[in-house]
Amino acid sequence: MSETASKALRAPAAESDPGRWKALVFIALAQLMVVLDATIVNIALPSAQQDLGISDGNRQWVVTAYALAFGGLLLFGGRIADLWGRKKAFVVGLGGFAAASALGGAATNEAMMFGARALQGVFGALLAPAALSLLAVMFTDAKERAKAFGIYGAIAGGGGAVGLILGGFLTEYLDWRWTFFVNIPFAIVAAAGAYFVIREPEGGRNRSALDIPGVILSTLGLVALVYGFTRAESNGWSDSVTVGMFVASAVLLASFVLVESKVKAPLLPLRVITERNRGGIYLSLGLAIIAMFGLFLFLTYYLQIVKGYSPVKTGFAFLPMIAGMITGSTQIGTRLMTRVAPRLLMGPGFLVAALGMLLLTQLEIGSSYAALLLPAMLLLGLGMGTAFMPAMSLATQGVEPRDAGVASAMVNTSQQVGGAIGTALLNTIAASATTAYVADHIAGATSRSQQQLVQLEAMVQGYTSAIWFAVGILVVAAAIALTFVNAGRPGGTTVASSDDEDAVDEVQIPVVAH
Repeated sequence: MSETASKALRAPAAESDPGRWKALVFIALAQLMVVLDATIVNIALPSAQQDLGISDGNRQWVVTAYALAFGGLLLFGGRIADLWGRKKAFVVGLGGFAAASALGGAATNEAMMFGARALQGVFGALLAPAALSLLAVMFTDAKERAKAFGIYGAIAGGGGAVGLILGGFLTEYLDWRWTFFVNIPFAIVAAAGAYFVIREPEGGRNRSALDIPGVILSTLGLVALVYGFTRAESNGWSDSVTVGMFVASAVLLASFVLVESKVKAPLLPLRVITERNRGGIYLSLGLAIIAMFGLFLFLTYYLQIVKGYSPVKTGFAFLPMIAGMITGSTQIGTRLMTRVAPRLLMGPGFLVAALGMLLLTQLEIGSSYAALLLPAMLLLGLGMGTAFMPAMSLATQGVEPRDAGVASAMVNTSQQVGGAIGTALLNTIAASATTAYVADHIAGATSRSQQQLVQLEAMVQGYTSAIWFAVGILVVAAAIALTFVNAGRPGGTTVASSDDEDAVDEVQIPVVAH
């Protein structure tokens, strides 16, 4: 570690920004908007497809265009936030996201829609890491940091489910276009508030020259990875283009790591991910998101197709999960964060979520919402909320201020890539199990009603088969969190040893605002 960086980390903490809690309101609002957008459009998709004449083959691009741009450009967005300053990146990201949302709401054909979604992804990739890194540099006191990240973690985890409720309301009672237009007031309020309230600490920028080879390799590598998984969902894992995407992604990302180890001012300094605590968090968080995103998809279909719920009723059915996440994040996680080591919240949190997921493997056509889905969702929410909160906080704690943007971008990258993998992987498992069940049972169904019953039973069989995999993934996430994350509680004086002396320095000392 350089002498300058070492001094910066050991400097006394600057006086806290008096406007930090007001700033949190606007940062949380922006984060909610970005997370909502991941699911709000899904419910509106059938209506938008019909209005704009989008073919069945092309409709996936409404979701994929956003995921590719967002996932592929996150590291670049985080580096731009470090270069420009987080406040500027945050406000520009909000303005661009609002403009892209207006374009999507006004779309008259599929090309305009796909372009708007890609633009939303571009500005989301600038906005999301800027929001998280602003929290990292503004909240330096351990107890305040726990509260701030508790709120942020609840929004990051529960916002997707809120999107299902809001998307159902807007689609059913207004028009699908409002699932885009609703972002505009969110963005205007958050940008105006940020402009007048946020005062970013000086001295935390990384003014090094931009690592262009790193930008190109990381963007192409992540885009290839995300596209590989989204294509696998529709075309199968043995499809030549799918396999080609995975091979290209592996080569590009390996080349990216090699370049980052050689250049003077890397896009992603390897010290950010090789420190065992952050590495463990990025990996366990990505795995947990794989399980979560697949579940959102299955439960939405189960409630609407099997149980016959309306879009609005489906959205409300997810409320216990949101309540559980908010409770787990703001009450359990926040209260215990300064008393116990983060791994003792993350590991048990993921295991409680796995228990909730385990209950859902008992799903049947006639399953009771109150007896099965309600307790399962509460456990899922409580577990995920409890685990997300320390993960979000520790992922940026102790990182050098000049690296706050890229460290934050890695949190978002693990979530985006995890979401793409989860949707594709679990959907493929479910589809295979459904096909096998139909093949085995359809011969015995002689009437139309019996055939329809077999189809529904096959769907539920597919969901439960995939949910078993999700249970296993969450158990692995818990094991990684308990094994890799060895930092002491925030505000404590000791941290478990690491092989890297610099890494120990970084996790012992809370991030310093200059």
